[in-house]
Amino acid sequence: MARIGLIAGKGELPAIWARAAGEKGNEVYAFPLVEEADNPLEGIAAKVSYVNIGALDSLIAQLSRYEIKKVVMIGKVEKTRFFQDLNLDGRMKRLLAGLKELNDDAIMLAIVRELAREGIEVIEQSTYLEDLFPEPEVLTSHEPDEELLADMRYGFKMAREIGRLDIGQTVVVKDRTVLAVEAIEGTDAAIQRGGSLGGPGVVVAKVSKPRQDWRFDIPTVGANTLSNLIAVKARGLVIEAGKTFLLARERIIEEADRNGIVIMAMDSNPPE
Repeated sequence: MARIGLIAGKGELPAIWARAAGEKGNEVYAFPLVEEADNPLEGIAAKVSYVNIGALDSLIAQLSRYEIKKVVMIGKVEKTRFFQDLNLDGRMKRLLAGLKELNDDAIMLAIVRELAREGIEVIEQSTYLEDLFPEPEVLTSHEPDEELLADMRYGFKMAREIGRLDIGQTVVVKDRTVLAVEAIEGTDAAIQRGGSLGGPGVVVAKVSKPRQDWRFDIPTVGANTLSNLIAVKARGLVIEAGKTFLLARERIIEEADRNGIVIMAMDSNPPE
């Protein structure tokens, strides 16, 4: 039985991943981040040991103690924490001090390299979760009309552009106008801001980055995303087919239909 480490952030995804890995015959050792983890992994993982975000040396020591050579990093981590009063150990301070930029990819890649130096491989988040990627199609019951489809295509294009710049993965649009761009505050806050500016009928686009590193930050749509779409009375959600996790698909689609929200999975290069 292979042993895999799970460095777990916020949301449903860590538990979903742990179950899927276990079903494939793996022994999962979970290391939830104290500041983020909100879904218990006890009873799902073989062992659960909580760690602090800034305690990189302690995390590596535990991985080595349990002879874990492969880990997955999955679940949401609030990037704003790196600008707050985090208790960073010496190893994490040195890692961050050595970076020219403190954007998402730079920080995560530095952590991946630090683990690699200790003989620990970070595997792709999509491992065992390939069935969470939707195919390109309209997922809900109703087809988008021309006006909605135009906003979906426009939002998709704009989201790809901010992803290319490593700013975020989500935009909110209406009438081919960008209302909100996700940055460090995260998807939920961007949807709320865009909805407050545009009113009912906004469209949200969430995509992967053009050079997405599959070891971290794969875009994810789940119950929280849908709750925010309903709250702002959004008209549509477009995600990237084959590259965006869609959690609890049947429940999400049923609830979207009930609230008149069209959800579409679009190819990476949609027609103009």
